[in-house]
Formats: sequence, structure tokens, C-alpha cells
Amino acid sequence: MKKHPVTWFYILAFSFSWLGMISAALGSRDIAPFDSPYFQLFSIFYAVGPALAAVIVSQVADGKTGVQEFDKGLIQWRVGLVWYIVAVLGPVVLLIAAQVVTKLLSLPVTIAVPQGNLSFFAIFGFVINFFANTCEEIGWRGFALPRLQKRHNALTATLIVGILWGFWHLPLVFLVGNPMSEFPFLWFIIIVTNAFIYTWIYNSTKGSILLVALFHGSLNIFGAFIPGVSAISYVLLNCVVAIILIAVFGRTNLSRRKRVCAG
Repeated sequence: MKKHPVTWFYILAFSFSWLGMISAALGSRDIAPFDSPYFQLFSIFYAVGPALAAVIVSQVADGKTGVQEFDKGLIQWRVGLVWYIVAVLGPVVLLIAAQVVTKLLSLPVTIAVPQGNLSFFAIFGFVINFFANTCEEIGWRGFALPRLQKRHNALTATLIVGILWGFWHLPLVFLVGNPMSEFPFLWFIIIVTNAFIYTWIYNSTKGSILLVALFHGSLNIFGAFIPGVSAISYVLLNCVVAIILIAVFGRTNLSRRKRVCAG
């Protein structure tokens, strides 16, 4: 693990998370014994897999100093009000823009609004999502990205993280009711292009896992409650945003600040 920490991180992250994802997917299809509530407890590994892998590899490769870096990123909250606005309201702007593109191009809608008490779902969903997304971001941005940015520019590092992050979602394609099952390739592109926004926020806030997790959670929450968004329009918009970020901030750092590197 000391020689190849990033490789080991991805091996463990995929192993832990896929245990949970595959159990959930099989359970959603009423395949015994995975439809049992006891087996569904394995789904917790879906959320904590990246964080658990990052902690294990950091402990072996870097000792206490590696884990302490996660603590710094999680409490890195003094980043300026503008970044909180970006993290919370940025997803709203993206989704509304995608909604407009969907209407203009008369594209098929694939993201629906759940029925029921939206305020309850929003509060409950935000808590669950923020926990799950924070665990993800401890791994993707807190561990993998700064180590890859030490060897590569921000563009290359982001592509590596984004592509592997996309493949990490693969078992969800078989989860009944999951929007990724309808257009898996489009969702893969969405995830990869989203990674550029996450890198931009991460590097611009000096490695704040907190702000990236906040953006991640807000995107998932608002994505569930803003209707009329097509996966196709979402892909188009994300590609445009990624191109703009590269053009404005450059492939070296994808930020006005120097990219965050491990060590």
C-alpha cells in the first residue's frame, strides 16, 4: 500500500462499495436472500466505502498524518461566503439551466419529482445525502485527487478521478428505479464532467472537503425536486461548464489558486 496508495485505495473503495451496491440491486429485484432486511444492511458499505478505503490506506501509507489531512479538509470552512453560495445555489442554477434547455429542445424528461411532503423529504434526504456524499468526497477529492495532482496536472487528475468515479456507480445501473438504469452512458458522462466542477471548488477552497461535499449533497437534493430536466440537456450543460472551467482557469490548476497536492 505504501508504494501504490492510489491503486490500493480504488481497489478497496470499489470492493467495499460494490458489496453494498450489488446487495441493494439484487434486493431491489426481489432476489433471495438479498431481499431480506438483514442483507440490506450491507448497503451501508455503498456510502462509507470510499471513506473507509481512504482511512485504511492513509493509515498504512502515511500513519496519523494522512488521516489528519482529512480532518483538515472536513473543517476547512473559512473559504469565503461566495463559495458557500456556489456550493448551495450552484446546483440550482445548473439544474434550472438544464430545465430550460430541455424545454427549448423538447427533450425527454428523465428526472422526476417525488410525490409527498417535499419538506420532510428534503430534510431527511439532505441529512442522508450529506453523510453519504461526505464519505464519498473523503475518498474521491480528499484522498485520490491531491495524490493524483502531485503527479499530474489538474485536468489529467480530474479525468482519472471522474472516469473511475463513473465506473464506481456501475452496479446502480441494475438498481430498480434508479435513473442511471435508463441512460447509463449519459449518466457516466454527467459524472465525469461533474468532476471538473468538484476539482474547481476543491482547489479554489484550498482543499475543503466540506465545501465539495456540500455541493455534492445540494446537487443530489435539488436534482430530486427540480422537475423537467433531461439527462441529455444535463450532459450538454455539464460539457459546456467543464470546457469553460478549463478555458478560464487552465488545465494546470483548474483554479486561480495552485492545485492541492498531497504531501
